[in-house]
Amino acid sequence: MQAPVEIFRSDYKSPANWVTEVTLDFDIYSGSTIVKSTLSVVKNEGSTVEKGDLILDGDDSSVKLKEIYLDGEKLNSGSDYTLTSSQLIVHSSCFTGKSSFKLETTVSIVPEDNTQLSGFYKSGSMYCSQCEAEGFRRITYYPDRPDNMAKFTHVKITADADSYPILLSNGNLVSTTEKDGEGRHSAVWEDPFPKPSYLFAVVVGDLGSIKDSYTTTSGRNVHLEIFSEKENVGKLDYAMESLKNSMKWDEDKFGLEYDLDIYNVVAVNDFNMGAMENKGLNVFNTAYVLADQKTATDGDFERVEGVIGHEYFHNWTGNRVTCRDWFQLTLKEGLTVFRDQEFSGDMGSNDVTRIENVKGLRGRQFAEDAGPMSHPIRPESYVAIDNFYTATVYSKGAEVIRMYNTILGEAGFRKGMDLYFERHDGSAATCDDFRAAMADANEADLEQFSRWYTQKGTPTVKYSSSYDPSTSTFTLDLSQHTASAPDNEPFHIPVAFGVIDSETGAELVESQVLHFKEASKSFEFKLSSDPKGTAVPSVMRGFSAPVKIVSEASPATQKTDLLTLAAYDTDGFNRWEAGQKLYTEAIFTQLAGDDVNLDGVYQAFEQTLTSPKISDDSIRAYGLMLPSESGLAEDMDIIDPIGLHDARTAIKKKLARKFQAGVAELYDRLTKEMSGAPFEVNSKAVGKRRLRNTCLDYACANKDTDEEVIASAQLAHKHYFEANCMTDQVAAMSILSNVHGVPEAEKLRDEVLSKFFDDANGDALVLNKWFTIQAVSSKPDVLEDVISLTSHPEFTMTNPNRCRSLIGAFTANSAAFHAEDGAGYKFIGEKIGILDAMNPQIASRMVGCLISFKRYDENRATKMRAELSKILEIEGLSPDTFEIVSKALS
Repeated sequence: MQAPVEIFRSDYKSPANWVTEVTLDFDIYSGSTIVKSTLSVVKNEGSTVEKGDLILDGDDSSVKLKEIYLDGEKLNSGSDYTLTSSQLIVHSSCFTGKSSFKLETTVSIVPEDNTQLSGFYKSGSMYCSQCEAEGFRRITYYPDRPDNMAKFTHVKITADADSYPILLSNGNLVSTTEKDGEGRHSAVWEDPFPKPSYLFAVVVGDLGSIKDSYTTTSGRNVHLEIFSEKENVGKLDYAMESLKNSMKWDEDKFGLEYDLDIYNVVAVNDFNMGAMENKGLNVFNTAYVLADQKTATDGDFERVEGVIGHEYFHNWTGNRVTCRDWFQLTLKEGLTVFRDQEFSGDMGSNDVTRIENVKGLRGRQFAEDAGPMSHPIRPESYVAIDNFYTATVYSKGAEVIRMYNTILGEAGFRKGMDLYFERHDGSAATCDDFRAAMADANEADLEQFSRWYTQKGTPTVKYSSSYDPSTSTFTLDLSQHTASAPDNEPFHIPVAFGVIDSETGAELVESQVLHFKEASKSFEFKLSSDPKGTAVPSVMRGFSAPVKIVSEASPATQKTDLLTLAAYDTDGFNRWEAGQKLYTEAIFTQLAGDDVNLDGVYQAFEQTLTSPKISDDSIRAYGLMLPSESGLAEDMDIIDPIGLHDARTAIKKKLARKFQAGVAELYDRLTKEMSGAPFEVNSKAVGKRRLRNTCLDYACANKDTDEEVIASAQLAHKHYFEANCMTDQVAAMSILSNVHGVPEAEKLRDEVLSKFFDDANGDALVLNKWFTIQAVSSKPDVLEDVISLTSHPEFTMTNPNRCRSLIGAFTANSAAFHAEDGAGYKFIGEKIGILDAMNPQIASRMVGCLISFKRYDENRATKMRAELSKILEIEGLSPDTFEIVSKALS
């Protein structure tokens, strides 16, 4: 196949012509939708493009041109315009001497056939759009680029009134018409704010909704409405509460008010992404808006709150100020992820939120940084922009924004944000514009900080320390290096730092931020008093930079330092981190086949299990949990997935045996405390459930004999049937799904799986959980189960959520997916080939599980390469999948 064209950031040029105003007319019939557009076009006086042609993007596999007029004159193909597979080029000769003109086009599209779910498509009984990043070109011909910001002054939607009573678009509703003689009606919408095409949205359907209102600080009354399929309306209340909390938080934290009279949200079953921030009309994957006690876990509630907040916060950081080009994607996404993380922390627990976010960063983004698709948060080139909706752009991008906040302080960061909006409101900006606003508002030198935008890879910061009692001087030695990108120049790394007395836990150096800008540097401090024990450094508090942190002290010193930090550190994140490092060292010792001295691990675990100083049950639960296999894998040069799984399981079993009585006592106490209590979603109630389910996990990990397997299955079975919420049911079912080889226990497993499926009663999001739990099971025959489930009547490849719930989840089951015989690779390779023809975005994301083959042994690497080679040979392979596979193989 012919290689797709690679696009480079350095080649950016503004277009020869701007579209400044748009009117659209959607006439929707089953099997055919007619879209008429009128574009007001003006010459771009600042353009350096040699030809002055008007270039409009359009995908000819979706859009069929029927008519085209310029200022009322019909244009002729060839002499007046050229139509290619991806562009409509109106020759400049048609508008010579005109500084402005109007272009009218009529096209036909078939949303019912759009399986890519990009552009305008049908999802179940409704029609909806998804235009980010380049979906608008599948609706009509248009300059589908983020720097062209136009006012959509008139968007008319016409459809059958009985089948589609709800007609929605961006902005404010201008007018409606009642059912005509043909049974059709229409609505006209106007968005007064200029926006790029990727923020355009249309939703048409027979939907239910809940309504509310919000009064902004300045007194604007905003109508709030959240739509879904009628049977799901009862699951919208939490989303509405989260929306109002988001609006209030953004006013209080950043002084940012909502600017339209209407804010609509629509839940859609078939959606590639999590949600979309279309101006005034957010379109959501149902997984991030529907939630109630019976169908959503605590994690689901947290995600609904976070994603509702994320899309609302985009109204300013993404909509009012958008990206000049797609290379600047992290400008809106990294910044908005940081904002939604801060919001979630303020709504619950900042320490818990920080732990959760860093666990996700290490499990996904660190792996991305170490693989063939490694890129800076602002990439220099792309083939398919959809491939750069990555953990690097989002999660690492958020960490870069967090570093501004750490370096400048909250007040300084707010000053920078205010200046950023003052300079760029209503325009398309760049990452450099944001950095300049932060620097100028605070008179700060952030030139070296720009390397976070241009250099890829995860830096490793090594540290050592010493104390001179004669001068009360504590010295911290730091060095930085990026192993995956050795040519990187030193980053500006903010190191949040303190010193703890190992004997008393006293803070000997007040917590502060060090500005580490060199390849290596020593920092000296005067301690507030001589330590009673030893002076222990607490480095990178709050995970103040997205780096790997390595102590150069002796193993014995490291262990005692970690025990000190686990017991006394005043920073909640580093206290948790110390325990994680102790667990990690034990797991890797077990993996190496060496004798494991668990004294330190036992001490840390017992301290976490029993310490009265820990008041947050979620913090206690996270302190008891072992590091994830994906996080542990990032500390390995060559990943041994099965060995790692077995080693982690062995350490978990040893902890379960050692603390069997203490875990059981805590589980029973929490069970009594929670018995009869009403279901609530708040940090205290969530913490209790999280801690109790963690205890259940350890109680059921303590099994070697058939009798112990049966006893643990009985406990999980009892937990399931006594549960009053989805969180507890999923915890029990996840444990039972691993049961195998003991018929009496398998009977309990099968009973629960069957009961869960029946009780779901077809609920899509609940069934997704049922598929996922089986896909990540530790059963030795899990791949057979997954293959069988692909033929289940409730499974479909066309729905992204369902596809991810089974096939995507299996790729995260590291030991099973990476089985030595390569069966997991072959299964996924075949599915990616099928997916690519239907939905390239989902296929290209899923192929990521195969591309890091260099980090595995030769046997696995050879088999992964073979599957990638087969995928590359597929006729008509999408640019999305081609880009990732070709980069991996090269």
